[in-house]
Amino acid sequence: MQRRKFLTTALTPALAPALAQAAKGRTPKILVRSSWQVVNIGDIAHSPGVLTLLEKHIPNAEVTLWPSSLANGVEAMIRRRFPKLKIVLTPDEIKHAIDSNDFLLHGSGPFLVAVDDVDRWRATTSKPYGVYGITFPKERATPKVVETLNGARFVFFRDSVSLATARAAGVKAPVMEFAPDGAFATDLRNDEAANAFLREHALEPGKFLCCIPRFRMTPDWLMLSRKRPYDAERDKRNLAMKEHDHAPLREAITRVVREAHLRILICPEDETQVALGKEILYDKLPEDVKSSVVWRDHFWLTDEALSTYRQSAGLFGNEMHSPIMCIGHGIPAIVCRFEEQTSKGFMWRDIGLNDWLFDLDVETDLPKIAPAVLAMAKYPVAARRKALKARSVVLARQKATMQLLRRQIS
Repeated sequence: MQRRKFLTTALTPALAPALAQAAKGRTPKILVRSSWQVVNIGDIAHSPGVLTLLEKHIPNAEVTLWPSSLANGVEAMIRRRFPKLKIVLTPDEIKHAIDSNDFLLHGSGPFLVAVDDVDRWRATTSKPYGVYGITFPKERATPKVVETLNGARFVFFRDSVSLATARAAGVKAPVMEFAPDGAFATDLRNDEAANAFLREHALEPGKFLCCIPRFRMTPDWLMLSRKRPYDAERDKRNLAMKEHDHAPLREAITRVVREAHLRILICPEDETQVALGKEILYDKLPEDVKSSVVWRDHFWLTDEALSTYRQSAGLFGNEMHSPIMCIGHGIPAIVCRFEEQTSKGFMWRDIGLNDWLFDLDVETDLPKIAPAVLAMAKYPVAARRKALKARSVVLARQKATMQLLRRQIS
């Protein structure tokens, strides 16, 4: 972490004048631009994660959420956890929030998702803004995005590859550093639903692992709520890589059941992974293994998922944000990444979990996946210790970024 040491001296003068004046003598007001979509429990987790950080580290702030979508039960879930949270949805509410808040914080995401809204803030208020925990793919480094990031008081990238990419693209915000994805801090819970599911399927706490499949590219056309047209090129790539990307997971499932005698829960991070999990994982398992494997046959929300992960012995698969939520609670998690997922998977290296990061585009990585999962299953104390060590890195970065922000708006 030495090379990513937070630039305290740079951040203080950058933020102090505008924020200290804006908030002087009254409650500081922060507008969080986040909540990009609701078809993926990981994307849902971005907002409650950042909101939890603000609640913990800046408890005197008045926080308003400016979401893109809170449909499908997500708004009710967020309000249960944050009953005092203001949420702006209508054009009039959004305008008032822009006028009345002191600072705009763009939440975690795969890129600067709300660049147009950040530009609107810049153009109409001249008030400060910052970006917290994004990936920065090369293809998103347009002149407009670079200019917007350069106007931020700070830009935190959720992986070191993105930070290097931004520097190479000419991004020169006063502070540019590594900060873990906001989803690490998500603490939503639905223990009642999780416990009922675990009892129904004889999954005992600490005696099962979770496994998540994933297509190379999300087949949006399969999600009725997205109303996206069929994409033949994307589908072709998905089908070409489907077996390649999931054979190592099936091997890991088989070895864990036979050698570690733990059960497996195949579960989704997005809606399309429900059917995928049955087709490419469960249905192709040996018969003696299937009896120890549960396939979740319907989608869930982030609160139930996290309550389930917290009772597992660990998680592995081809997704990113469920592992993030696991490590955020000290639960072991192995990530399998590929090129189509951008560079976000490399945050596992940034928090000290390189041994639990595997690249499905590197053929020599494939035979290492099952042994790593098996070791996680057979040696739970060591695995938990490793997860907690990574969590401590995350907590330190969260504290450093949030405390410095808090001092500027208090």
